[in-house]
Amino acid sequence: MDGKYRPYNYLASIERIDGYLKQPRGNFEEVDELPDRDRLTYTNGFYAQWCSALFVDIRDSSKLPDVYSRPLLAKIYRAYISEMVAILSGVPKVHEVNIVGDGVWGVFNSSQKSDNDEVFSAAFKINSLLRILNYKMKTAGYETPIRVGIGVADGRALMIKAGFNGSGIHDVVYMGQVVNRAAKLASQGSKGLTPPIVLDEDFVVHLNGHNTDLVQHDRRSGWYTSDAVSAVMKEWADENCL
Repeated sequence: MDGKYRPYNYLASIERIDGYLKQPRGNFEEVDELPDRDRLTYTNGFYAQWCSALFVDIRDSSKLPDVYSRPLLAKIYRAYISEMVAILSGVPKVHEVNIVGDGVWGVFNSSQKSDNDEVFSAAFKINSLLRILNYKMKTAGYETPIRVGIGVADGRALMIKAGFNGSGIHDVVYMGQVVNRAAKLASQGSKGLTPPIVLDEDFVVHLNGHNTDLVQHDRRSGWYTSDAVSAVMKEWADENCL
């Protein structure tokens, strides 16, 4: 959101800090799933029991400016971010999709096993799309492909509204291990011999059987990994990305 100039008053700032820190603990409601944003105020919050998070980011993105000029890199990022958002938005229980630099992440309500299967489906659609994106880049003259890490986790999340009350500048913040865990797992995807998709155990145990067959347990780290792809997207790529 655009910034708007407002003179800063440190006494008002101190008063606001006191107000936030003295809010009752009871203002943070325990719920099964994350509610709609419009239920949030600057004085409440929701602690959801059943959530999943998926985080995807580009490997070695800091090196890409050495390969591509800024205008070319902007085109790559636009294509990549656009389609990551499209895939995550296609999960039925999607609650939030956000962009942080070259990372794209989503938070999902996942009280049923089928919800975890839908999130996992998004992960392997992303894995499939990268083959298509890299092929399209190559045919357009972009010789260096991109790689991504995809992290998926299950856990609880605290959802709050944060910002400067009255300024129009605010956002919803998700606190808790689930998003952080997904980001850390994403940082391991496509690293060395590790497959692109890295999942935590809490997420995997809530998958249906046909999907657990697509993951492998890494005993050294405790993670689960996968190189699963979408069958229909693979078929299209096999026919068109020669």
